[in-house]
Amino acid sequence: MVYAEDPLMIRGGGSGDVINKFDSLKIQHRNLSTRHTVNLAFNGVAAQSSLYNYSWASIAIDGDKDSGSCTHTQKETNPWWRVDLRGLYRVRTVSITNRGDCCAERLDGAEIRIGNSLENNGVMNPRCAVISHIPAGETHYFQCNEMEGRYVVVVIPGRAKWLTLCEVDVYGSRPVNLALKGVAVQSSLQGSYIASRAIDGNRQTFLPHFTHTQEETNPWWRVDLRDVYRVRSVSITNRGDCCSERLDGAEIRIGNSLENNGVMNPRCTVISHIPAGETHYFQCNEMEGRYIVVVIPGSEKILTLCEVDVYGSRPGGA
Repeated sequence: MVYAEDPLMIRGGGSGDVINKFDSLKIQHRNLSTRHTVNLAFNGVAAQSSLYNYSWASIAIDGDKDSGSCTHTQKETNPWWRVDLRGLYRVRTVSITNRGDCCAERLDGAEIRIGNSLENNGVMNPRCAVISHIPAGETHYFQCNEMEGRYVVVVIPGRAKWLTLCEVDVYGSRPVNLALKGVAVQSSLQGSYIASRAIDGNRQTFLPHFTHTQEETNPWWRVDLRDVYRVRSVSITNRGDCCSERLDGAEIRIGNSLENNGVMNPRCTVISHIPAGETHYFQCNEMEGRYIVVVIPGSEKILTLCEVDVYGSRPGGA
């Protein structure tokens, strides 16, 4: 657990960035400087399992640490709160401010979970920490050791629980998107929708910001990372104007072989469905390879990709 020796100062507001300055932080009796750290949650989108008395989920990411301005769920089983950071981050630290008027013990046993899955509302993502106790009105900091994820979830396991949060701050950094410096090719070309549009860093989902193959058997798209990496995750953004179902059943394959254009490399995952205009993340558990391939098995298929991001590291951590 981390706590600030000096008061947390928040500057800005509205559409501006929230900048948190700490004169020093103490982590298990060690000092850590974190000046000019951006609160990633401030520009996120919050949701929660239920609503009590207009205490909206977004109150916990409004930059206001007033311990009387808080979210509130109904009394229920496993109440949860979640912020979508709207991108993949390596999360170093999460801070939570507890309510100051009463009932501080209600937060005891809450879990902070971080990951890319929305299965069961994200409460099954890997766990960063369990909150033993935060005294009324206080802010405590929890180290998450650069856990990677888009969603930060706070959940209280158990029956007849209330979840109240006055503020949740998230600190971390974006991992490097390996695909940006890669070389992309695809099985065929429709119009001017070239393969490189999926690695240009542009997540726009309408014409002309995507790739497009001809209608064909087993259409594929591939990025050459130009070196071997251990791939942690791949994100794919689907087109937003129409035809999102065309990507259903596509496979992500990772490896070092170009046999049959790389479509026989080991499989990371099968894409069940990505709704129009959305970005989904797929865990590949450090599969090793130079080539990332997206292929749709079957006849009379069309492959369209708005963006493909690849996150990982060199073998050996280099």
